[in-house]
This record gives sequence, structure tokens and C-alpha cells, in this order.
Amino acid sequence: MTSGANPFGGCCGGSAAPIMLRCAQLQGMFVSQRLDGSGSLHRSRHERPLSGGCKGIALVLSGLGAGGTERVACSLANHWASDGRKIHVIALDRENDPSYYDYHTDVELVRLGLPPQRRPAAQAALAIARRALAIRNAIRNAAPDVVLSFLTRQNILTLAATRGMSVPVVVSERSNPERQHPGPLWHWLRNRLYPRAARLVVMTNGARDFFSPAIAARTSIIPNPVVLPSGWRARRGNNRLVAVGRLETVKRFDRLLRAFHAVAARHPAWTLTIWGEGPERAALEQLTRRLGLDGRVELPGVTEMPGGWIETADAFVLTSDYEGWPNVLAEAMASGLPVIAVDCPHGPSDMIRHRHDGFLVSPDEPADLTAAIDELLGDPLLRDRLGTASAASAARFAPAPIMDLWEEIVADVCGRTMPKAPSPVSVGDRRAGRAGRELPQPQGGPAG
Repeated sequence: MTSGANPFGGCCGGSAAPIMLRCAQLQGMFVSQRLDGSGSLHRSRHERPLSGGCKGIALVLSGLGAGGTERVACSLANHWASDGRKIHVIALDRENDPSYYDYHTDVELVRLGLPPQRRPAAQAALAIARRALAIRNAIRNAAPDVVLSFLTRQNILTLAATRGMSVPVVVSERSNPERQHPGPLWHWLRNRLYPRAARLVVMTNGARDFFSPAIAARTSIIPNPVVLPSGWRARRGNNRLVAVGRLETVKRFDRLLRAFHAVAARHPAWTLTIWGEGPERAALEQLTRRLGLDGRVELPGVTEMPGGWIETADAFVLTSDYEGWPNVLAEAMASGLPVIAVDCPHGPSDMIRHRHDGFLVSPDEPADLTAAIDELLGDPLLRDRLGTASAASAARFAPAPIMDLWEEIVADVCGRTMPKAPSPVSVGDRRAGRAGRELPQPQGGPAG
């Protein structure tokens, strides 16, 4: 999920420097004071202890549309609201924008009407300030005990907005920070502001390692929960290898087609189905014809029932160049499918132990992917064993244990006095410390 159009327009080029200077001035405004309606100043949050419990929680999002981040935020909000907590969901989108997910009736939705837009460079800093001030006012009105923010740009805006306020802020990165760059200005602001967060939440060990040790020490790893479709029923025995994802270059379905072509003659009963839609459809259809795979490969588009593809699949394969957290891989494992995944950054190596609960193959050796597909399609006993093991491993991604990890963070940041934030440090330092919470590992023998 992305946070919308880049609001900086052309500022990522030579015009970025003056905008950075203006944002530094705005940042200084948020550092130096907190203004209430009377214009009076409040003490820094580092001078004020937090309360012992979290009865009020505010979540900050770019919008309430469809997406994995929005689904997780909605699940958290509904869970906490059902516990009797005071929950506010603050979104930058418009009041009349539809909410894709259904929120608990006790969750208060605050729509700011300031969605990110592509703007000339001269207007970018003012747009940032306007959104940050709107978030600040919404948080002040909600008066939460803790704020949770999701996605890089919203995290930056929220940290700027809460300067001088006593409320702790937990920021959550939902992508692969190595490969999905926010742009030079947002990168600079992230370096300046992330050290101020009470906690950083990422989804993989690799994402945590992207950040410098000072940040990684306050980082927790919480993957997305897996929620399978209600009432789904496995209908195996179709000899169907399945992949799922947007038809775009990064998913590397071309690599999958070539690997399947290499083994197709040895497994004539098997077909390949690639669910999804996107700009690479024509190229993939052309490659399918060129490889002589007509009748063996299907590209049916987007399934009408989200997650419904798990019912008729017999094996699953992921071939991406990179991922943030591959939800479809987790869903395949949870449904008991045997899986093959290219060991891309990030996610597959957090989920799979090679030959214990799936195949983890090198992205640099196409022959490894071909060999894994060949072995899996030709051995039904292996498919059964790996499918059983993958379902057991994926149990750690069920909603209940994932919710427990979020509960731990909320309880921790609300139950202590905020430490003085360290000086700004750069992200992208691969020497990150290991003090943060490790991704829970499945039980069983060592990886093969």
C-alpha cells in the first residue's frame, strides 16, 4: 500500500534543498513549543511521566481505503474498542471517502480532509506543515495515552505534530525500507525524527537491520496477522501451481514462467495459475505464448473473493525481487499449502525454514527455483509433509499472538517515563543492534 501521490512534485531534484531548509525551520517550531488555544507553552514530553495504563489510543493513517496497513489498523482499533478503550482513528483523507473496512461503532473516525497531493516544490513545505498541524490538533482533541502511526510519511508527520507533547508515539514501517524509497526530503526528515519515536515497529528482521543501532534498539518486529476467508474449504487435487500478486516487474512472474516451462514436459498434468492484474499482463501473455505454454498457464485476473485462491491451489510459489511482508505467502502457509519462495528481501526467510516448512531458493540461481518446482510437483508425499509443517509454522501469524505483541508495546510505552531521545542518526546502517524484539520462530528442528 502506498501513501498516495508524492506531494513534493519536482522537489526531489535540485529544488529539494530550500524545501529541506524550510522543513528544518518547521521542525524547529515543533521542537521548541507546544501551543494550546491560549498560546501558552507546555513542558517537553521528556519532563513529564506517562500514566501507568493506556485507556486512550489514537491511530494515524493516510486513509481508510483497501490495503494491508488499513486492515491491520482496523483490526487493532476494533479489538481495543471492544475492550472498552477510547479509540480515535485519524485519517488524512476526506470525510466522504468510503471506508473499505468496517470499524467498531465505538471507534471515533476523524477525517482531516488533507489527502497527499502532487504539488509544486514551493508549496510542499506549507502542505507538510498544514497536515502536521491538523494531526496535532486532532491528537490534542483526542487526548490519547499513546499514538500509533502507520507508513513512513504519516510517521514523519505524526512525530513532527507531537513535538513538545507528552504523548508517546509508536511508528510502524509497513514496507521494505531498502527498496521502497520515500524520496530525499522524506528520507532526511525520517533521519531527523525517527529517533524521537517511543518505538519503531517493522515486519521483518531485514527491515529492522536497515536502521541504525540507536533506532534498532527500540524496534519491535510484528508481522501482519493472517486472516483466511470465512468459510473457505480446501479443494485440492487439481494439480495447480499458484502465484498471486500484482502483474508488475518486481513480482518476477517472468522468472516463474521460465522455471515452469523447464519442468512442464515432466509434469504434464500440472498447470500454473497467476492471480492478479497489472501493467505486465501483455508481456506475460506474450512470454507464455513464446514458451509454448498455452493451455498450461492461466492469468485469470483478480479473484472475486479475496484469498479465495487458496481453495483450489495445490502448491504456491513466490518469485519477487523484494517484498515488505508477503501476505500471500503467509496465507498460503496458513492454508496448508506447500510453498516455494525466492529468498528475496524481506519476509520469506522470516517465514520459511528450508525443507522444513517450504523451499527457500536463491534469487541469483534460476536453476534452484526450477529444481524446487520439479521436486515438489513430482512428490505428493513431500507436498503433504511440507503443507502440514507450513500450517503449523504459520500459526504464529494468527491474529491472537500478533495482537499480543501489539499489546506488549502499548503497555510498555504507557508504563514508563519517556527517555530523552537520542540525537538524530542515519537510517540505512546495516550494523543494527539486536536489542529489539525478534520475530517469533516456529517450533521444531533446525533449518535444513
